[in-house]
Amino acid sequence: MQSLLLNPLFGVYDKGIYFFSLQIQYYAIVIVCGMILAAALSALLMKRRNMDPGFVFTLFIFCIPTAIIGARLFSCLTDPALGIGALFRFPWEGLSITGGVIGGVTAGLIVCLVCKVNFLRAADCVVVNILIAQAIGRWGNYFNGEVYGQVVTNPALQWFPFAVFERGEWHYAFFFYESVINTIGWAILFTLAWHWKKRPNGILMFSYFLWYGTVRSIMEPLRDAEFILDGGGIMWSELFAILMIGFGALGILTLLIINFKREGKFFGSAKGDPCGITQYLTSDKNGTPYYSKINMLGDRYPVKPEKPDGAASGRHNKEE
Repeated sequence: MQSLLLNPLFGVYDKGIYFFSLQIQYYAIVIVCGMILAAALSALLMKRRNMDPGFVFTLFIFCIPTAIIGARLFSCLTDPALGIGALFRFPWEGLSITGGVIGGVTAGLIVCLVCKVNFLRAADCVVVNILIAQAIGRWGNYFNGEVYGQVVTNPALQWFPFAVFERGEWHYAFFFYESVINTIGWAILFTLAWHWKKRPNGILMFSYFLWYGTVRSIMEPLRDAEFILDGGGIMWSELFAILMIGFGALGILTLLIINFKREGKFFGSAKGDPCGITQYLTSDKNGTPYYSKINMLGDRYPVKPEKPDGAASGRHNKEE
């Protein structure tokens, strides 16, 4: 470990920083930053869609650890260089985003069932923001010097970020391509989540799987062979990417058909709740909604009362 500082208690080495004997890799720092941003954006969307934004923290308390375990387990099961015996071998080197998505979404479903919160409505607020977390997290691959493509032989293309210089050669910077494409996908889905009122709950969650599965199905075969999970001779990430595409497309089609049968329209409702969000959702039985400019239905609720000491906690009104 090469420190760039003279202080033996704190320093910077080639892949991260350290405090005393604790090493924190840049990869981990980048991933945590992505998680924090995703949590904040998810809380904002929940408030927008007439849900208690605090519920996102309940979800993340259970979903993040499960996603990390799922990411490690998937990697151990599909990477011939690891094997299941490496599951409890620390420090972990090898985490699969596919496994993380499966583990996190599964945990979210269980939490919503236990808390009696509409899973599809909550998932629309949370899952779309996984894309921006993944876009940021991909930069961790840059610091680790991994997840790049084949060798770039044309000198005119040997420049960053189109290509990355690793191990004495220039390679296609696939981590950067995927980061940009996922950022674009997140921007589209987040905009739809913010402005599109009349939609069946769950449409955007399945759209995430459709988008991300398509991206991974294209990128995965073009990677350097060293970074392809092909245990047992099967390209597992490619296989699951294709399954994600099918899952997303089938989910969207199913939701539209169900909505048409129930509401008389593919989008919205001809006879009931056109937005599908009239009911305020919270895991707290005593939770009370108050007026909010962000909430699509904010004008239906009373202004938040002032605190007993007179402090201005809710001195806004519907005319603001």
